[in-house]
Amino acid sequence: MKNNSEYIIEVKNAKKVYRMGKERILAVDDVSFSIKKGEFCCLYGASGSGKSTLLNLMAGIEKLSSGQIIIKGHNIHRMSEKGLAKFRQNTLGFVFQSYNLLNSMTALENVELPLVFKHMSVKRRRKMAREMLKNVGLADRQKHKPTEMSGGQQQRVGIARAFVSNPEIVFADEPTGNLDSKTSREVMDIIKRMAKANNQTIVMVTHDKGLTEYADRIIHIFDGKIEEIIDLKAEDKKDNEAPTGNTG
Repeated sequence: MKNNSEYIIEVKNAKKVYRMGKERILAVDDVSFSIKKGEFCCLYGASGSGKSTLLNLMAGIEKLSSGQIIIKGHNIHRMSEKGLAKFRQNTLGFVFQSYNLLNSMTALENVELPLVFKHMSVKRRRKMAREMLKNVGLADRQKHKPTEMSGGQQQRVGIARAFVSNPEIVFADEPTGNLDSKTSREVMDIIKRMAKANNQTIVMVTHDKGLTEYADRIIHIFDGKIEEIIDLKAEDKKDNEAPTGNTG
């Protein structure tokens, strides 16, 4: 039997059914997998495969039709709305495709927003937000508003906001979907570097095959089901252990 304590997220027979009139759409179909603490896991699949729905279920944004999702030993779909909101605030960070920044606020104010909800002193949260903007290479953009920044800069602000409260898990939904390939790489490098430095767990949704190489494990979703799971860490280990040919 597996030692479940090593898993920070456990998805067990997760199902999500949408009803549209008399039609029944199975968006997530009996999906099960577990994610270890500090792992970078990628939910990969084409548009409409159910991967974003699965992420929303894991984040407690949408409700399961059946099955269980357990995060840090908590069955999140049995929590009250208030309990779930507090759990999200203390445990989870989010990076969105459309950045979801508040245009009326500066970069610094956007980043410190999650800390406002934690009732942190102004001085402390400002310091943490400045440090985080520095980490993502935006120390000189603190007073800029989103409309005064490029897409890549806005997403860096989004990443800084997701990581500022040092969440154990960061959910990233198509974080590079609106960016060019060069900026996408820069954004992914930042996410991976910051997560590795703090042993944070990343669950990222993408349809871009090129970005899956950042993950430790790829969960390929097709028509709401898991088509295959590729463990890149195990493959790397296997490659490193493979005997080299005798050149003598």
